[in-house]
Amino acid sequence: MAEAQKYMPGFPEEDDEIEVAEADPRLEQEAERIAEALVFASAQPVSEAYIESRLPRGSDVKRTMARLKAFYATRGVNLVQVADHWAFRTSADLSFVIQTDEQEVRKLSRAALEVLAIIAYHQPVTRAEIEDIRGVQTSKGTLDVLMEAGWVRFRGRRRTPGRPVTFGTTRDFLDHFGLEELRDLPGIEELKGAGLLSGRVPSNLSIPVPMGDDELSENEDPITQLDLEELGLLTPKGEEAD
Repeated sequence: MAEAQKYMPGFPEEDDEIEVAEADPRLEQEAERIAEALVFASAQPVSEAYIESRLPRGSDVKRTMARLKAFYATRGVNLVQVADHWAFRTSADLSFVIQTDEQEVRKLSRAALEVLAIIAYHQPVTRAEIEDIRGVQTSKGTLDVLMEAGWVRFRGRRRTPGRPVTFGTTRDFLDHFGLEELRDLPGIEELKGAGLLSGRVPSNLSIPVPMGDDELSENEDPITQLDLEELGLLTPKGEEAD
């Protein structure tokens, strides 16, 4: 059979060299320059889809961004991935030399930090579920502070009686805390090592692995315009804003 295949059309001769397509170095260099410029010129993380739409035809956006990330890994600024977006950030070991005249951000209260942690690890989560985990009532002001900071958002509405709103974190939350995705959140051993958990924590304490995407869960419905109007986030149609 092997002898027959040797002389059949479409099968290479033993001495024939199989050509392997190689990327054009000039195309790759141009793609890197364009991607670099797009991210550098934006004040916000740039989506991978947007970068891909601006690259020369035939460019591999993931390979392009990986090469740029490796190039900037040892520079004063690093190219970091935030979910499916990219941004330049000051290298962590040089943050102490960066001075700014911006007003210091108000520190979050202990309650706000607790709520933020619960939302980050348990999302999608409702207000009632947050209160059940904390064991105390959560004020609307605490959630408002987190939403104004841009770290928490409405995800959807739970398919249960009353259709409570579910909360989740935002891409700005990932960006602020230097996370590529939610699965990069520290686990229980990392929290202990950082001194954020006391040595007397219950032996059965467990920290859930957060969801890694923004897709709605099976028991969630998307937020609609009517929902936003009901929540007071949009002016009802036909009415003028004050």
